[in-house]
Amino acid sequence: MKKLFLFISLITAMFTTQAQENKAKAPYDEALAKKLGADNYGMKMYVLVILKSGTNTTETKAKTDSLFAGHMANMGKMVEAQKLVIAGPMGKNDKNYRGIFVLNTKSIEEAKQLLESDPAIKAKLLEPELYNWYGSAALAEYLPFHDKIQKSSF
Repeated sequence: MKKLFLFISLITAMFTTQAQENKAKAPYDEALAKKLGADNYGMKMYVLVILKSGTNTTETKAKTDSLFAGHMANMGKMVEAQKLVIAGPMGKNDKNYRGIFVLNTKSIEEAKQLLESDPAIKAKLLEPELYNWYGSAALAEYLPFHDKIQKSSF
């Protein structure tokens, strides 16, 4: 009798766990997946850009400030064009990495074209390294919420 009770308890627990897992998973939204360019895994290719310190270290502070203001403006344009998904500076490190971008582009060549209009890159204050990167197609969906939590801008 004990073995039967244990067996029934294990089977019940197994089915309960499976039912909870099935409830927790959101239903597949084909229209959203298509809109976001998702593959069967909900993923897609992006271009990861690692921005390093460039070779130009001769600019004055005023000129550097102006170039970085243009850098920030260029980032804003890429966001509006739905090409810039993630951006941010990196902490101090021994590799001279300054920041990252995740670009919603079809190729590294397209990403290079977007970066050509960045004044800090053109002036060689920053040097980009570009890599193909596979991530969730839903990454850009957080962007509309950022404005709701941003108290001030750069």
